[in-house]
Amino acid sequence: MTQHSKTIAVVNATGRQAASLIRVASALGYTVRAHTHTLKGVIAAELQSLPNVTLIQGSLLDNAPLMDEVLRGAQLAFINTVSQAGDEVAMGRQLADAAKRGGSIQHYVYSSMPDHSVHGPWPGLPMWACKFTVENYVRQLGIPATFVYAGIYNNNFTSLPYPLFQMELQPDGSFEWAAPFPPDMPLPWLDAEHDVGPALIQIFKDGPQKWNGHRIALTFETLSPIQVCNAFARALGRRCHYRHTSKIEIKVNIPTGYREQLDGLARLFGELEAPYFPHPEFNTPAAGSPKGLGPAGGKGAGAGVMQGPGGVVSQRVTDEARRLWQGWRDMEEYAREVFPVEEEANGLQWML
Repeated sequence: MTQHSKTIAVVNATGRQAASLIRVASALGYTVRAHTHTLKGVIAAELQSLPNVTLIQGSLLDNAPLMDEVLRGAQLAFINTVSQAGDEVAMGRQLADAAKRGGSIQHYVYSSMPDHSVHGPWPGLPMWACKFTVENYVRQLGIPATFVYAGIYNNNFTSLPYPLFQMELQPDGSFEWAAPFPPDMPLPWLDAEHDVGPALIQIFKDGPQKWNGHRIALTFETLSPIQVCNAFARALGRRCHYRHTSKIEIKVNIPTGYREQLDGLARLFGELEAPYFPHPEFNTPAAGSPKGLGPAGGKGAGAGVMQGPGGVVSQRVTDEARRLWQGWRDMEEYAREVFPVEEEANGLQWML
């Protein structure tokens, strides 16, 4: 392996986005210095075993020395803050301050999300709006920065009784997904573990000369809930039914603060039918895009936009990500090749 000359600093190493980047960066010979809240678990153990990867454990909030240690000497940074670690706005601002203070970061990529209250008559989601606040702070600092917006993870689906994305196994062997999204609402999707890393590496290769100040939607496929279920049915050879609900069904204990996020999701997308990405640049067809309406999902899709209750979704949303990484994995591939493996790893046996 050829050792790359650049070092990437990463925050939230064991999260799906960051872990995907670390795996690819290590394989390409980058040096990675990554922060993690814990060294326990299979993901941390895997990342520790990779070449050129150093994991640094500790609490980042109000911990300038640890932030400086993570960022020290790095030319590139991928920062994905999480609310479970404490005040996410404070942490996001402190990390940006540390990057500017250190002076070595040439390209700062922050994983942001929308604050819907800024773009229309909609409520902001508590676990998303804080990221948008951090994004605005980073912009004010003037460091070379790019902001990626992840679509819904294909990897969220499980037959375990977790809220919002339970693909529930039925007595007859079929699956049912129950959620508040309107059945024909266009939603953005990506396979986070497979596709985030390669896309981020390409953003770093292009550099701030191309992406400084830009928002990039990390979503490779636009599918309605009905289309998602159809993809699962084709992949697994089992019937898959979508059941539209008014509220998100909660069958297990959930972390403090997450219920408010779930209630907000149900109201924002179910009741108010807001677009997932409300930003104008994500909802305006790119120059030269076909004008006909049609599904934007599928490897061979070429339609310009997809119309649904949540408004018009531009082909621009998926095209930009697909140009970054052409080897993306679609929902049907995920359901056929990965979903049964993840289910078996969780102790389930329906696939046997």
